[in-house]
Amino acid sequence: MPSRLPSLTIFFPFYNEVDHVEALTQSALEVGRACADDLEVILVDDGSTDGTADLIDRLAAEHPAEVRGVHNESNGGYGSALKLGFRSATKDWIFYTDGDGQFDLKELHKVISLASEKGVVSPYRINRQDSALRKLNAQLWGGLIRMMFGLRIKDIDCAFKLYPKALIDRIELKSDGALIDTEMLARAQRLGYEIVQTGVTHYPRTSGESSGGNIRVILRAFKELWTLRKSIRSELFP
Repeated sequence: MPSRLPSLTIFFPFYNEVDHVEALTQSALEVGRACADDLEVILVDDGSTDGTADLIDRLAAEHPAEVRGVHNESNGGYGSALKLGFRSATKDWIFYTDGDGQFDLKELHKVISLASEKGVVSPYRINRQDSALRKLNAQLWGGLIRMMFGLRIKDIDCAFKLYPKALIDRIELKSDGALIDTEMLARAQRLGYEIVQTGVTHYPRTSGESSGGNIRVILRAFKELWTLRKSIRSELFP
């Protein structure tokens, strides 16, 4: 089990998270330097309107050797932000987590210890800090995903994942919305990658507003779900 990686990309998708950007960047630099010999931190702005974009550019200018900012001109959705992060990554391993400050990057050491060239590390949230309704919705959604794609994953949408870049280079991601995590894992499983799970601590959101419960986000995810199922099935049964 590795204690360090030869090279690592850490990226965050941000949409109106100006209160979290600087602290997460500093944490990524500190933890990432301890986890990898070669590090890059990518700050993904998904069309923010609260000053996030300007702050990202300032931090990239302050740390030009390790930090880069990339921008969607308008808010394209969670999947769109993740796709931009994956496309921008250049290192052998790619780790991402959300820009809302609900995870502790120090737990990245635990995730890296489970890394393998033919494996994805997909943690689950311990004591998830969300409302009862959101947790119920997540349980129902997870059950549907497991039934449709055969994914035996405890927490499909946990945003604390590590992927080998070799996998990312082999797949063409299509989801622009919240289905992106399901698509990533379904395509990884389709290509024979092992999906390893471990628990990570989940913390309450201290500022900003989650869009996960937005009805438009939910409807978009269901629309993309049927398209993805058809796409995956056509790959399995051409």
